[in-house]
Amino acid sequence: MVLENKLAITDSLELARVEEKMSKKKALEMFETGLLDTFEVGTFKALSDIHKCLFAEIYSFAGKVRNVNIAKGGFRFVPVMYLEAALDNIAKMPQSTFNEIIEKYVEMNVAHPFREGNGRSSRIWLDTILKKEIRRVVDWSKVDKEDYLLAMERSPVKDVEIKVLLKEALTDKINDREVYMKGIDASYHYEGYNVYKTENINNEK
Repeated sequence: MVLENKLAITDSLELARVEEKMSKKKALEMFETGLLDTFEVGTFKALSDIHKCLFAEIYSFAGKVRNVNIAKGGFRFVPVMYLEAALDNIAKMPQSTFNEIIEKYVEMNVAHPFREGNGRSSRIWLDTILKKEIRRVVDWSKVDKEDYLLAMERSPVKDVEIKVLLKEALTDKINDREVYMKGIDASYHYEGYNVYKTENINNEK
């Protein structure tokens, strides 16, 4: 089933390609215009703003809390009836240390507040918190896809694995354009989007 979209695309492969290209362009714009540094770091509003920026041209639900229950690989994310309460609780979680920040990120992943695009927007959100609080970001190009997906799958029960994996990939190049672009490409690759390179996106037809 193809997600309802503003572009009236009915083919899932075409939608995936268009979504990748348009949202990667927006991801780069957020960095280059400095918009990323204006969000309320660590809040759901910040995540919502990031999601809206990435996907507003494609989906009418961009930035909006989902109103359907969703699951992935047998794992059920927070049911709609408990979602607002879960987001309130996440907002109150501390974020002053690396461990606290990753714990908050894990809980946001369990919440999965949007209909689509949760992983891609929440990884950008995570980096904004790390950047503000500990002056580091994750170099996602150094985080293997399978290792990451397995660690995230296990993280609701035990978050040691994801903490070790991301800690090893931290960099102090927090304003480096290349690190950011490669990170966006890696983040999209985790979700199966790898047709376009962010560095070439403005030249793509």
